[in-house]
Amino acid sequence: MSHFTARSFHTRRHVLAVAAATVVLAACGGGDDDVDPKTQPATAKLAVLSTTDLHFNVRSYDYFKLAEDKSYGFERTATLVRNARKEFANTLLVDNGDTIQGTAIADYEAVVKTIPCTQQLSMYKAMGALAFDAGTLGNHEFNYGLPFLNQVLGGGMDVDGVDAKLKCAGNGYATVLANVYSNKSKKPLVQPYAMLERTVVAKSSDGKEVKLPLKIGVIGFTTPGIMNWDKRYLEGKVYTQGAVEAAQQYIPELRKNGAQIVVALLHGGMDASTYSPTMENPGLHLSKVAGIDALVMGHQHGIFPDTAATPAFTQAGVDNKAGTVNGVPAVMASSWGKALGVIQLSLQWDGKAWSVDKSGSKSELRNIQTGKDAAGKAIYVDADPAIAPLIEPQHQAAITYVKTPIGTTDFRMSTLFADVGDPGAIQIVNQAQRDYVASYIQANMPQYKDLPVLSVSAPFKSGFQGAADYTDVAAGSLSISSAADLYLYPNTVYAVKVNGGDIKDWLEAAAQRFNQIDPAKTGEQQLISTFPGYNFDMFTTADVQYEIDVTQAKGSRIKNLTYLGKPIDAAKEFVIATNNYRATSGKSFIPKLDGSATIWASPDANRDVVIEYVKKNASVTRASNGNAKSWKFTQVKTAGDVVFSSGPGALAVAQAAGLANVTLLAADDGSGKGTSKYKLDLSK
Repeated sequence: MSHFTARSFHTRRHVLAVAAATVVLAACGGGDDDVDPKTQPATAKLAVLSTTDLHFNVRSYDYFKLAEDKSYGFERTATLVRNARKEFANTLLVDNGDTIQGTAIADYEAVVKTIPCTQQLSMYKAMGALAFDAGTLGNHEFNYGLPFLNQVLGGGMDVDGVDAKLKCAGNGYATVLANVYSNKSKKPLVQPYAMLERTVVAKSSDGKEVKLPLKIGVIGFTTPGIMNWDKRYLEGKVYTQGAVEAAQQYIPELRKNGAQIVVALLHGGMDASTYSPTMENPGLHLSKVAGIDALVMGHQHGIFPDTAATPAFTQAGVDNKAGTVNGVPAVMASSWGKALGVIQLSLQWDGKAWSVDKSGSKSELRNIQTGKDAAGKAIYVDADPAIAPLIEPQHQAAITYVKTPIGTTDFRMSTLFADVGDPGAIQIVNQAQRDYVASYIQANMPQYKDLPVLSVSAPFKSGFQGAADYTDVAAGSLSISSAADLYLYPNTVYAVKVNGGDIKDWLEAAAQRFNQIDPAKTGEQQLISTFPGYNFDMFTTADVQYEIDVTQAKGSRIKNLTYLGKPIDAAKEFVIATNNYRATSGKSFIPKLDGSATIWASPDANRDVVIEYVKKNASVTRASNGNAKSWKFTQVKTAGDVVFSSGPGALAVAQAAGLANVTLLAADDGSGKGTSKYKLDLSK
């Protein structure tokens, strides 16, 4: 038995890709000499295997900590793929985007020492070992600009600023994207869909194996947020269409051209909001478009179907038990290669064509973590031994690069207790952003030179992925890897102009990080809500002071907000240094963060700005760079314990930061993530 393999593609109207491939999957069973078995009813199972949000995690390796981390990595997902191919006679392997960005090796190959046209991107080289059939593009595919994207996809993009004649090594599988168009050609940036012609192993009504043809349509969609997040690369060059509109346009065309099964790759997740063409996570709405047989989702780094007692997705139409969204079999396979999505489609052949029996279809996730040993330590599937050797030279080059020394620190810089007041890994980011924006304004924007410049940042790594998911830079030498740990994402610095009233509203939105605490409740109360840590924007300067009262409802938590020791003037204007995501997609914080308040969209990455700041201020100290607390919790006595989770064995970090109100309650908080339970005494 074998899986489907990618083949060459040719174009037709709308750059329709047709992959003509006949794969012999198993020996064909015998049949009646007088009856062609292909005309008789039959059944088959097709397993759609999917990865999403790999973020260039080829290896189970943390380039920030320069150490193996078995909890993620495509080299382990590859093992799950090979196992699934042994289990299922017919498989289709697809990737759902956010593939080429996210680790130091990604930055190394895109920016530090850009790979030549003749060389395949290491992520794609690793994926080539598994012979992916198709994939779509995520928002992060656009982070390095269109010329680089054109190169790594093999060339052929007809868009301004790109050499359309370029022919490069490419990614090795059909890339589909139906809702991003070139301004120049008014056509899709890449082919909107691919038609894969395959031969499947089926079972006839008399129980014998028979080989039958199958046409599979694969269509892709990404989030329209790219137009804000990578505006400097995309403005005037491409435009987007809503996923629903694109699906309504192209799926009938796919069906007309003979697609018997349609697999939709949505680099987006699910949001119960009313549909709009610029919606970031339109999965609930896309699933209602007629003609979709399987839906692969991503972008949110979540899981679906979710078998937990309290699943993340519970909107109307979502069935975690059945693994369907509005009746369509669907998956969202976490991120970083932690899981493989498996949609088993039950197919019925009527003698002429295939149809999908939804009642017989099934969706599931297969995780690289298979359980725990007797000591409670996580057990992971072994890495596929074929993957690491494929990228070893580039892997080592990236390690050498991130080891480049840029300074020293006299304290451990971490986000382990950022949620409860330690600015140790946030302050230097704010200092770097503020100095960078202030210097630019003084030199180039005299109309704003008299406005105070402040900066906000957030704990980008705050435990969501488990005990290792914290920024944690040891005291001693600082390297490029340290700076990459301090600022995880390849965002760019943006400056926005707001007033004091906006700042209060912004901080109120950020304070959604906390659950509302009832002081009278005698039982334990969890401090941290599901609001992501990377949205917990904070100031870290003596100039701005405020309290967060977690006993109050959302929107009424920021107390005693002052600037330079006086209550902040709601009308006074400020410039805030932030990042492109917040400045353009933060309207849920304040309406102005829809791009309209931006006064400068810098070309430089926040991470690079941090690196340059450390180079100029090479001796980083707690006193100068990690001790400025802008906020504290409003003091209140609670009848029961207020608890939160953080990394194990980390109490000394809280104590070193002067957080005397934090104590350890349990070494294992029971979450299964390897984190510990801590108590926060709000009366201190």
